[in-house]
Amino acid sequence: MSALPPGSVIGILGGGQLARMLVLAAAPLGLKCHIFAPETDSPAFQVSASHMVAQYTDESALLEFAAEVDVVTYEFENVPVAAVEFLEKLKPVRPGSKALSVAQDRLKEKWLARDMGAMTADFTSVDSLEELRKRAGLMIEYPSILKTTRLGYDGKGQAKLHSESDIDAAWAVMKNQPAILEGFVHFDREISVICARGVDGAFAAYEPTENVHRNHILHTSTVPAVLDVELAIEAVYLAQRMADTLEYVGVLAVEFFVGAHSLYVNEIAPRVHNSGHWTQDACVVSQFEQHIRSVAGWPLGATFRHSDVVMTNLLGDEADAWEKLANQPNLGLHLYGKAESRPGRKMGHYNRITPRQG
Repeated sequence: MSALPPGSVIGILGGGQLARMLVLAAAPLGLKCHIFAPETDSPAFQVSASHMVAQYTDESALLEFAAEVDVVTYEFENVPVAAVEFLEKLKPVRPGSKALSVAQDRLKEKWLARDMGAMTADFTSVDSLEELRKRAGLMIEYPSILKTTRLGYDGKGQAKLHSESDIDAAWAVMKNQPAILEGFVHFDREISVICARGVDGAFAAYEPTENVHRNHILHTSTVPAVLDVELAIEAVYLAQRMADTLEYVGVLAVEFFVGAHSLYVNEIAPRVHNSGHWTQDACVVSQFEQHIRSVAGWPLGATFRHSDVVMTNLLGDEADAWEKLANQPNLGLHLYGKAESRPGRKMGHYNRITPRQG
């Protein structure tokens, strides 16, 4: 398929803030976006050319949606794989169901990393309370963390185990869903690589980002990261191998723990990512434009960073300080247009840029 010309329509499954920022990145390129989401108050609806409200399981709605777009992508990894497989029969979906299937299953993620020779935390599958009792503290030493194999983000569907006394409570959090038990990795910092792969297999990566989480939710992303050059090169190499293995098209995020002269793959996200928001103000081509370029079959853009930057998430009522933030120099403010503010809910972010030092 040749590159989509200006005026073409990109269909996006999901209508949250990531879809909203994809729409805003597509507009300067002359590309339109059509949003498909089940929520009537989706933030992306405010800025998109068109939208449809329907469930992802509604095949008649998906059929109508496909007829109105030239290519399909998605803004988050909890879209049902079945919906993507259905759409793949009608229009190109980028990235496709292969990447989505892996990203939705933490066991598949871990085995993908291991198959490439990358290190991960020790892990084992757990499908029942009895299995957890047999494996916690034995196969996987304490402290450990139990996570649902599927779904879950920002700390949801997770429970820590410090001793045998935590087993029953941890399994209750799983609600009898299949789970993965992981050992703790002793690490110095967390980083991520935001990269992109084009329809033609071309690859481009932004430099690794150093991330700090609070209560399992990303708080800040800082570039440049404090990271040895050799580890930075390895992180980008592993990200590229993952993208190639998944036959990926679009922006991919790979999260790592950084230990003593070593990297551990944590998770992948088949989409634009919170830890890549800094690219909006510190790069000529943001992660959002890069994703649009990828799925539309355009050449990938430059990933050069012209400024040092710290991205900070705005959660809940922190976004109420918008006027104070808007008055600060060298600060790019991005609000998501969400109607209701709740504790821990991502309402926006800002990028504070300074002259590049290296």
